[in-house]
Amino acid sequence: MTGPIRFATRSGVLTVDRRADGSLAMDFPAWMTADCEAARGAVEAALGAPVVWTGRTINGFFLLALMADEASVRDLAPDLDAVSELDASVGLIPTAAAGPGRDYDFVARVFAPQAGNPEDPVTGSAHTVLAPYWAERLGRTSLTGFQVSSRSGLVGVELHGDRVTVIGHAVTVSDGVLTSAADPG
Repeated sequence: MTGPIRFATRSGVLTVDRRADGSLAMDFPAWMTADCEAARGAVEAALGAPVVWTGRTINGFFLLALMADEASVRDLAPDLDAVSELDASVGLIPTAAAGPGRDYDFVARVFAPQAGNPEDPVTGSAHTVLAPYWAERLGRTSLTGFQVSSRSGLVGVELHGDRVTVIGHAVTVSDGVLTSAADPG
């Protein structure tokens, strides 16, 4: 990749740049959350654990559940049928501040059976929710999240007003050239 790559999406044009360290940085709209205490009981039942606070993204895609601590997020064994019944079109993001001395700022998991994905291992779109949420609480706009799924991953985020840059490393699993059916050559 020599220059930025642009994708036309339902969210508008998204741009990916390669950084000097080899990481990829993708620009997204930030998804803000609003308090949604009405969902707290159902979220607690679905997660099988106490929840400190619940919110919903303004677009209704995700519910966000603040947990007491990092261990609470790591130890979750949710009822995925109950998660799929929650009022969110994509899924549920349980999160907590990182434990002391960690090289990341917060942890999260993403359960999205509504979208056909019981647990998404590392989710860029969830970090467009987590970046503004944690930036406000931690007083910084550049943060590192750790998605603690069984196939975990670190995700850097930078909040720039109403935009979030999601930063991480990628592995090429396929390489090819797309051509149109009208131009098979």
